[in-house]
Amino acid sequence: MPFLKIQTNTELPETAARELAARASALVAAQLGKPERYVMVSVETNAAMQFAGSTDPLAYLELKSIGLPENITGDASRALCELVSSTTGIDPERIYIEFADAARKMWGWNSSTF
Repeated sequence: MPFLKIQTNTELPETAARELAARASALVAAQLGKPERYVMVSVETNAAMQFAGSTDPLAYLELKSIGLPENITGDASRALCELVSSTTGIDPERIYIEFADAARKMWGWNSSTF
């Protein structure tokens, strides 16, 4: 159910991007208290992106999940920023995260919806 998308304008070697995806998957499962087998993570690197009039290193994250509780977003933001920053060197001030609570009927899986 949870989906985390990480986009950055920095270039990461494939092994580093895969490691980031694996660590992010475990982190999201822990933060949301959901089995990791339901977590999906996408890491897109070297994207054409700009923030605050600058192409300095930046990242944009989207975390979507059914029943995403608002009371965990602060801790999740901190943990995700720390993970992305430590992996990529991007300053947390240049990392945006969008949290979205998906309605069950708007989330498809296995030829159905939740």
